[in-house]
Amino acid sequence: MSLFQYKEMYERMDALERLDLTFHWGPYDIRVLHCHLVQFSPGKIINFHMHAEYEFHFIPGGKGTVILEDTQYPLGPGMFYLTGPNVLHYQEADMREPMEELCLHIDIVKRPASKQSSEPISRSSDWEELEAVNCIEKLQSLPTQPAMDKYMAMSCFVEAYRAAQHSYIGSYTTIKQAIIQILLRSVRAYEKPEEDLLSIPTRNMKQYRYKLAIEYIRTNYAQQISIDDVAQNLRLSTRQLQRLLKEMEPTQSFSQIVEVIRLSAVCKQLLASDASIEAIALQCGFSSGNYLHSVFKQKYGITPAQYRLENQPRINGSAVLQLNEGGAFTDEI
Repeated sequence: MSLFQYKEMYERMDALERLDLTFHWGPYDIRVLHCHLVQFSPGKIINFHMHAEYEFHFIPGGKGTVILEDTQYPLGPGMFYLTGPNVLHYQEADMREPMEELCLHIDIVKRPASKQSSEPISRSSDWEELEAVNCIEKLQSLPTQPAMDKYMAMSCFVEAYRAAQHSYIGSYTTIKQAIIQILLRSVRAYEKPEEDLLSIPTRNMKQYRYKLAIEYIRTNYAQQISIDDVAQNLRLSTRQLQRLLKEMEPTQSFSQIVEVIRLSAVCKQLLASDASIEAIALQCGFSSGNYLHSVFKQKYGITPAQYRLENQPRINGSAVLQLNEGGAFTDEI
């Protein structure tokens, strides 16, 4: 992103400064103190000082120098450096041209640790917390020297500014995520290839695809449905889906799986409504009431009408015969 694309931030320089931005990220409370674009005139000096909080300095244009602790570094377009907490620093713009700076000044406070769970990490919130901890721990140990903004953290300033200016639906979340991205992309800029990084959680694809297949059938059982339809929805070949179902349900064919799901729906309809057997059969994907009668009796030993008669009076307060996913009757309270 070239320098001119940041110029819109001069239109209202306090747009982000006026917002009271405090949010949670993992176990941390993050408070935004400053977030703006500023221009230093040629030769402008910011004398030695330090902050109790974190301050990120990004240079989209111009050049100058910075002294971090007791070491001097050149600054140029596309560079950034971090000061704080308690890092003594001095900054000076080039004598011949102004220097632009995108500044993010934040306070990061870790909340008191909650009771640790022995459960394995599974929820997305658990992974977000783990990434937050990993990022902040790395932030606390970054070297006190400038780096190149390899992952375009600077673009997040513009995204946050536009969200603050236009106040669209989700603008607060956009600003929050922009700030988090600045932290993450800054840390990534210092990563070394040999570092042991966190792995994003992965799925058991067989179980995941099987679950999607069953969910698709449950959603569409009332329609004419074929194994080709399900395979196409999962972006698998029919042969791949056949192998998957055979592995996950070795005793049932595709048509049997569909039939069990339809019969389960029939049982619910028989107890929940006074609709005719014919109407329920059509609603649940059977070609006729007579066909449903035959399938139901052959598989479970009673007719749909007998099932309704024997179970409807027992709905409130006692056991009701239901079909489980395996196609057998079970008692549910």
